[in-house]
Amino acid sequence: MKKLIEKANILIEALPYIRNFYGKTFVIKYGGAAQIEDKLKNSFAQDVVLFNFIGIRTVIVHGGGPKISETMKKMGKEPTFVQGQRVTDKETMDIVEMVLGGLINKEIVSLINSHGGKAIGLSGKDGGLIKAKKKLLKKSGEKDEEVVDIGLVGEVDSINPEILDSLEKDGFIPVIAPIGVRKTGEALNINADYVASAVASALKAEKLILLTDVPGIKNLSGSVLPTLNKTDVLKLVNKGTISGGMLPKVQACIRAIEGGVKKTHIIDGRIPHCLLLEIFTKEGIGTEITREDTF
Repeated sequence: MKKLIEKANILIEALPYIRNFYGKTFVIKYGGAAQIEDKLKNSFAQDVVLFNFIGIRTVIVHGGGPKISETMKKMGKEPTFVQGQRVTDKETMDIVEMVLGGLINKEIVSLINSHGGKAIGLSGKDGGLIKAKKKLLKKSGEKDEEVVDIGLVGEVDSINPEILDSLEKDGFIPVIAPIGVRKTGEALNINADYVASAVASALKAEKLILLTDVPGIKNLSGSVLPTLNKTDVLKLVNKGTISGGMLPKVQACIRAIEGGVKKTHIIDGRIPHCLLLEIFTKEGIGTEITREDTF
């Protein structure tokens, strides 16, 4: 009986959060170990389905860089990167679309559906969802910055949320591959963190949640910082405390907050049921980044 009462208490602890978030939209960037390990894949899908059944609308944006590189090598094409960005010629873009829009996207859809959800797969081509423009990199450190053309790599120009609104109203869970379309009709490969941020902004989502392979944002002593605001984050970036692979994630969070999203979260996707632990417990498990006016 004691164990049953403990389970009831856990549900009661979650009640205020369920009430507060009912009818709200969460945009989740799904990647890292949570997208690879079977146990974590299943716990992620269960969390998403639970959100859906208790009235929290979810939109998933996924990555898939390692799988793209693996597939390229199998096809005799060596991946090339400049400043962390994949150089994407036409042949590479075909592989990106095949892997992201086909293999990975449909696997996630099938996984969520197998746990009782109603997921549907999309890319930026569907319903004019993601309009994109070509991204150009600049070589810094020289007086005249040289522009580097990395091929069919893009950045979000605009998001058309109509198709997402329609799907969410009917109880579907959209699963989005980060592929955008230029005005010319060409497909462009886009960083999934930035797509998730743009989608969250367009939907005026309650939360943007980024799953990573780190516990959260750490200070110089290695402790996870549970809550930061925009000013705190910019200070840590200027000090160099936030750098490397965490930079694009933090930038995505800041863009989302500036775009009207209430809170953003960077959490450790290696922890089973990380979404439930972050959202339905007072302590949380990662770092939340908030607007200035929440303090």
